[in-house]
Amino acid sequence: MRILITAGPTREYIDDVRFLSNASTGRMGCSLARAALAAGHRVILVHGPIACEPPRCEKTIPVTSAADMLGAVTAHIAEADAAIMAAAVSDYRPAERIPGKIKKQQGEQTLRLEATPDIAATVGRNKGERVHIGFALEASDGRRNALAKLRAKNFDLIVLNSPAAIGAEMTHAELLFASGESETLLNVTKDQLAERIVTALDMLKGQKGTCDGAR
Repeated sequence: MRILITAGPTREYIDDVRFLSNASTGRMGCSLARAALAAGHRVILVHGPIACEPPRCEKTIPVTSAADMLGAVTAHIAEADAAIMAAAVSDYRPAERIPGKIKKQQGEQTLRLEATPDIAATVGRNKGERVHIGFALEASDGRRNALAKLRAKNFDLIVLNSPAAIGAEMTHAELLFASGESETLLNVTKDQLAERIVTALDMLKGQKGTCDGAR
């Protein structure tokens, strides 16, 4: 099976030196890629600026912005039998990128933002027999928000965790399946969580039928 995995943050530039982003390290995505490779799958890894060394995949595609990631994902999603959307894509970007470097001025400054493209929702509309797995990082009302995201983005499984997972060695997570089943994982490493997610992906793909990609 060939799996497309997204990892890490995106950067949305305000000018040539400043950007909007988040604290994602990309370690979860790299763990997922390693687990998928260890299970005998082929991996297309699309990643933003990450703080880990990615494993050797069939294809590794570095990107910077949400628009870049959308372009890479849409260009390669048809090759994949499954997708794991683990990237922490910035929700907003500056409405205008200023060339050069903005000079410091006295008083308040206003930054106008616009929404970035929703990558998971875009490719989820026509996923066919692909299995799609996503992540929900929620600070409150986690289960309700994660289930709403699962439905909106046409995921087969969503992994719910909290902001405490960012940069942490150990993590808690809840796997919420579209079927209504759930599973809670406490005090696991990101490698252990990745292995469980890949196992779940194999199960979900088996339920949908044999894929064209070779194992």
